[in-house]
Amino acid sequence: MKKLCLVSVVLLMVGVFVVGCSKEQAPAEIRVGVVEAQTGMFAGFGQGGVFGIKAAVDDINKQGGVNVGGKKMPIKLTIVDNESDPNKAGSLAESLIAQEKVQFIVSGDEPPPMHAGVSAAADRYKVPYVTSVGPYEPWMGMRQETPTKWPYTWATGLFAIEMPAPQGDFRAKPGYTVMDTWTAMLDLYGGKTNKKVGLICSDEPDGRGWYTLFGPAIKKLGYNVTGLDKNLGLLPLETTDFSSVIKQYKDAKVEILWGNCPGPFFGAFWKQATTLGFQPKMVSIGRAALFYTDIAAWGGDLPWGIGTEIWWDPSFKDSPGIGGTTPKSLAEKWVTETKQPLNPGIGPGYTSVQVLADAIQRAGTLEAEKVNAALAQTDLLTIRNRVKFDENHFSRGPLMFGQWFKTDKPEKWELKVVFSKHDFVPATGEPIFPKPYK
Repeated sequence: MKKLCLVSVVLLMVGVFVVGCSKEQAPAEIRVGVVEAQTGMFAGFGQGGVFGIKAAVDDINKQGGVNVGGKKMPIKLTIVDNESDPNKAGSLAESLIAQEKVQFIVSGDEPPPMHAGVSAAADRYKVPYVTSVGPYEPWMGMRQETPTKWPYTWATGLFAIEMPAPQGDFRAKPGYTVMDTWTAMLDLYGGKTNKKVGLICSDEPDGRGWYTLFGPAIKKLGYNVTGLDKNLGLLPLETTDFSSVIKQYKDAKVEILWGNCPGPFFGAFWKQATTLGFQPKMVSIGRAALFYTDIAAWGGDLPWGIGTEIWWDPSFKDSPGIGGTTPKSLAEKWVTETKQPLNPGIGPGYTSVQVLADAIQRAGTLEAEKVNAALAQTDLLTIRNRVKFDENHFSRGPLMFGQWFKTDKPEKWELKVVFSKHDFVPATGEPIFPKPYK
């Protein structure tokens, strides 16, 4: 044995590597890090996202792994909780790269501020990062402010607020912006209101982008937005007393309430609104009303008829997963394993893994630069339909409008698609108007 190792050392000196004593073993697996909220105000996003990521990795590993240059390699996940704190996300990503030696990072959907630190770490270490984020405008606002523009971050984005896709893009049609989706509700029922609107948004990049874009856009449609010029409804995240804003909306006889903010934030607002007798005929709130756990926490019948955007649903058609998984079977897997109502975040999480695995396979290597180049060429049917990145590393996804319905099931509430402009996403319920109150 001593002689064998001596020979190995001599061979090493002339540049020949002997497996037994001197060669560093090639990785037998693909190491992927995940930075997602499992606690805090964005836990609903992260819990669904991590479930979808794990489900996709399970499907891949059951097939032996990803085909990398003719060799199947399984994926190994290392998952960390960012605790819904954007300040922690970047340092966690850096730790995953520097200490855990992950080669790639993925995540499901979370609001734009949660991704900035991860993107910066991905740039620093040249590690491809596949995520899901939206809306387009707040995300692009953050991205454009960076010196690098985050060349290693690829966003299977959810939608835009009002900016359409460029001409020639297959998404340059209705169904890919909030305005053209939500105005379907206004087209039907706006004329049955006094057209007076109140906006409620949290003052951070996501909510601010929503407020500053959506307010003027709806004003152009002939609606009167109360206090828009004074940013009346754009409030700090730490706000707990909404009574002065609610009073002004009530005094102005606001009949349409729109906005974007975290679930607990809107829950506090909406409880106070109910107590003060503010009862608009139409209510739609982005982000806050996406997840059952958030809306159920509001209590009573507060979720009844509340509208929100829907960017993933089990009813998706022509949206394949891996190894026979479908949107419906993925949703059933969630319900069976968690004993919880549907979390739409499972779709974006699953998609991130699909996109990364496809790029690795096309690159035929784990080399970061080659995988990053392959990501730029992505054009893939996934479990949330077609993903194709634009020059800003963003891929718009389809958008539908939904409302929360009362049910006689143990889970009291169900989010149904009431408007869809996509032939691969059918409506599952009839619109509710006016919003019911007890």
